[in-house]
Amino acid sequence: MPLTLRLGTDDLTRCRFAVSPLCQTHEALRLLRRPARHAFHRDWLRRARGVVAGLDLSELWLYFPRKGGYTPDFLGPPPEAPDGSIEAELARMRATDPAMARTELARSLACTPGAARTPYGRAALDDPAAAVRRLADLTERAWQALLAPDWARHRALLEADIAHRTRQWAEGGLEALLGDLHPEIGWADDTLTLRTYPDHAEAQGADGRGVLLMPSVFVRPDVVSGFARPWQPTVIYPARGAAGSGPVGAEAPRALARLLGPHRAAILAGLATPASTSALAGRHGLAPSSVSAHLSVLREAGLVVPHRRGYYVLYARTTLGEALTAGA
Repeated sequence: MPLTLRLGTDDLTRCRFAVSPLCQTHEALRLLRRPARHAFHRDWLRRARGVVAGLDLSELWLYFPRKGGYTPDFLGPPPEAPDGSIEAELARMRATDPAMARTELARSLACTPGAARTPYGRAALDDPAAAVRRLADLTERAWQALLAPDWARHRALLEADIAHRTRQWAEGGLEALLGDLHPEIGWADDTLTLRTYPDHAEAQGADGRGVLLMPSVFVRPDVVSGFARPWQPTVIYPARGAAGSGPVGAEAPRALARLLGPHRAAILAGLATPASTSALAGRHGLAPSSVSAHLSVLREAGLVVPHRRGYYVLYARTTLGEALTAGA
């Protein structure tokens, strides 16, 4: 049987989105250990392997089983804030209750034969508080090496996905939103179904706190819902534009170029995921002022709409813009 989450009234009113640098670090590390995902992230892996080779993450790797299995949730827990800083999330990780940490560490070690009897495994079970501190330090090193240099770009992509999903929610309700997150996610009769997850005793259940939805750069082709109690029910899904779902190329269809002009057509065609003026300028080799002028025309025509995300204004295609691009 698949994993099912039946959402009550309280759950339906408390569903939310979040961006978490710590969870992204967690998923980046998991990607390095899961060959099934490698075909979708070749470019990133090519760069990351050289960086990781210079880090000693031996103790951390013990909790990322190569052949599947449980990774302690406190290493990348569901965030409490919609857009927290890595510093705040690492501080929360370092404050993990030792008793809960020991339970999760033991469960993870049990997934790899002999892991609990290694020096690192014995030390973690004997003194989980110290293990939490060491693992937090290693996670911070991994963040600095693997994600920090590109975090602004990753965050913009994740926020663009959320802007798109929020528009779906506003225009078509939860059915439009949840029905489009991932092929393995189903939504019917107030029930969220994850077809690739078996329903079992330790599975997380909806309990009135709602479901946390998090886009990720690194989970493709999977969808992840691995958080056990007491963490909030969470679904981590591939962000639009990440890896195998990259945006449409800058070359617009000829019919669209004849209708709008080559630059406006290219900008519209390239907005498969929302983007800022500066990002579009770099993508299409145009001056930001020129892109701004083209976006103004596209906006007046009802083809794009701006969304503010923090310090950024991201432009996205409207339903009419989507239809025009698809028709072309």
